[in-house]
Amino acid sequence: MIKFIQPDELLSIRNEVLRGGVLTLDECRFPSDKVEGAFHLGYFMGNELLSIASFHPQPYGEFTGTGYQLRGMATIESERGKGLGNQLLNFGIVYLKGLKANYIWCNARKKALPFYLNMGFEIISDEFEVPVIGPHYVLYVKIQ
Repeated sequence: MIKFIQPDELLSIRNEVLRGGVLTLDECRFPSDKVEGAFHLGYFMGNELLSIASFHPQPYGEFTGTGYQLRGMATIESERGKGLGNQLLNFGIVYLKGLKANYIWCNARKKALPFYLNMGFEIISDEFEVPVIGPHYVLYVKIQ
């Protein structure tokens, strides 16, 4: 089941999956986690949180209309490849369409490109390096 969640609920998965478990939970907070219009989704099996995604209102470059940045998308290792991230992202897209948002963009890890490309995102940047984390691309998808 997909639910709207608070940032505190997703910090342990952010740390484990996206930061290798080496940070404190406070270090896994994004400055934009609590900005007006931001929301966070979690995919639960029973009471266990398995997959997360955060959406923050944030324009990108020259794009017009209302943009949201997708950040911190992660699924625990044992549940990857089962379509949870796909369901979570689709839920977010439908919700953002209801808010009249025009596009979503993200900084995606190179190893996650197949997932995002299969979800309809386009690469809109050259490869760039995020220190300690690795190679990334900026991706974009128009949602209306």
